[in-house]
Amino acid sequence: MNPAPAPRRRILDLPDELVSQIAAGEVVERPASVVRELVDNALDAGATQVTVRLLAGGVRSIVVEDDGAGITRADLPLALKRHATSKIASLAELESVATMGFRGEALAAIASVSEMAVTTRTVEGEHAWRLHARSGELAPAARGTGTTVEVQELFFSTPARRKFLKTDATEFAHALEAVRRHALARPDVGFAVWHEGRLAAQWRAAAPAQRWADVLGADFEAASRPVLAQRGPLQLLGRAGQPEAARARADLQYLFVNGRHVRDRLIAHAVRSAYEDQLHGSRQPAYLLFISIAPELVDVNVHPTKVEVRFRDGRALHSAVRGAVEDALAPTRAGSVVTGAAGSGANDAAVLPDSGPTPPTPPMPLAVSAGWQPSLALADPALTAQEAPPAWREVGPWRTPQGSGGLSTWAGLRAPQAGPAGGGEAATGAAPHTASVAVAQRDAPAWPLGRALAQVAGAYVLAENLQGLVVVDMHAAHERIVYERLKRDAQAGAALPAQPLLIPQTLSATAAEVATAEAESDALQALGLDVGVLSATTLVVRSRPAALPDADLAELTRSVLAELQEAGASRVVQRARDDILATMACHGAVRANRRLTLEEMNALLREMEATERADTCNHGRPTWRQVTLKELDALFLRGR
Repeated sequence: MNPAPAPRRRILDLPDELVSQIAAGEVVERPASVVRELVDNALDAGATQVTVRLLAGGVRSIVVEDDGAGITRADLPLALKRHATSKIASLAELESVATMGFRGEALAAIASVSEMAVTTRTVEGEHAWRLHARSGELAPAARGTGTTVEVQELFFSTPARRKFLKTDATEFAHALEAVRRHALARPDVGFAVWHEGRLAAQWRAAAPAQRWADVLGADFEAASRPVLAQRGPLQLLGRAGQPEAARARADLQYLFVNGRHVRDRLIAHAVRSAYEDQLHGSRQPAYLLFISIAPELVDVNVHPTKVEVRFRDGRALHSAVRGAVEDALAPTRAGSVVTGAAGSGANDAAVLPDSGPTPPTPPMPLAVSAGWQPSLALADPALTAQEAPPAWREVGPWRTPQGSGGLSTWAGLRAPQAGPAGGGEAATGAAPHTASVAVAQRDAPAWPLGRALAQVAGAYVLAENLQGLVVVDMHAAHERIVYERLKRDAQAGAALPAQPLLIPQTLSATAAEVATAEAESDALQALGLDVGVLSATTLVVRSRPAALPDADLAELTRSVLAELQEAGASRVVQRARDDILATMACHGAVRANRRLTLEEMNALLREMEATERADTCNHGRPTWRQVTLKELDALFLRGR
């Protein structure tokens, strides 16, 4: 049974109060929204100290005090009107706005759903003035230079909205997070947050690095890399968390555009793509990024809350952000171990931070190709006296004795003759060399990852460095080395091999897939896919990537076409190529239970020190761990 139609109503003008309350639904979502808008106004007024006082998580009372320029008596009544602002006066100013607020909606929206009063004084004023929003009463008041905004009983006039609020503790946590974001963006301003009469958080004005550490904690500082890049009109500053410090939730990701905290899927995707082959599973990276860009190149007038923006050239921005974060993550942690730590005492050694001077590493070219191999295929870590810095000369050369079963290669690398299966030094009779190695090993190791000691369970390499014990997953480490080498070859123009199909495969396709196949034929060829058009609804595949012989060809082709259609050729080709190279590297890396000689172990360690992103494998698993002497002493209760 159909309900009776509603009676037809006339079109009427809505009351001003109802219009304001509707608008408030977009601007004021919860107490944290009020805090954000009021702190924005305080910063625009030039405040150097902002104090936020809350009761019941901000539901009962929100008071924001600042020492900014204040508002004149003549302008104070206008400040509470909708679409009244001092920030912009023309469309040209709107398109290049550089202030936090500009819409002229916040105070009017807040006043429509609460009891609000504003007390303000300018530096020229003899005294302050207090305006009550609901009654319109304007009276003299006592206050120093600046502004105080009091918001009482939020959503009292819209009880349905108030029912959707969470507990006081949850609302306070959101409000504190809003202030924390401002504190990260403005280290030159002091912030204090009081809740129920108690000081909950305070950040004094400080240098940017100190403010970031104060707000996010020393753990984030120690587990992140600095980001600093200039890409045309774009400047990036901040810190990117190390892959091994990734989190289960995306709760430590802060993005600012021209000092404004925003949520932007484009930039979030760019940052995530920089971690593509360094994160394990669905882990989320932690980062703090500040993007400075010309105001006319970004549109902040997208949403009433101003947390969303739109960029004029999103693709260029995506590429710049991704490249900057990749550059920050590229250096391996092994390269930041300072070799001079030996003088501090063995029991005081520890892993040093990720920034700082890197000891010189001699050139050790990695000669590998795209074939398959059963061994490491690493460069011989032999050094001449001219090539090695003083710390290396103390250790002396590492030479692979003939017949040791050592470093066999792919194309082009010198290899000793193969010896007995699993052969080591004992099988070669090369006693003089073994003795010289033993003498050299008595000295303190000068390499960041130390000198190899042994192999455990056919999968791990144990090494000793100045900090203690290093444990290396040999397959994961070698996989990263091979992968980075293959990526360099591909970037140099080496084409991915394709396997022609004896019988071409046809598949049904949509009109969009057919159009993409025609437009992106060169990109498909670069990936080893020769795709042609048979009809308006049929495609034919004549070749496939040689590295993926077992893949479902129809599904692979459709996936690549979908990616090409969504993200463009250059990005898809690079990502698909990297996926193929990662598969090749995984198959080409040394397997577990492959017995290595000490020379091969040391060659692996040296290559890790010289390879970018060597802290994780292609799948995001760690390749090495440091166990300090303090941790070893604690295991055996030494010093107790």
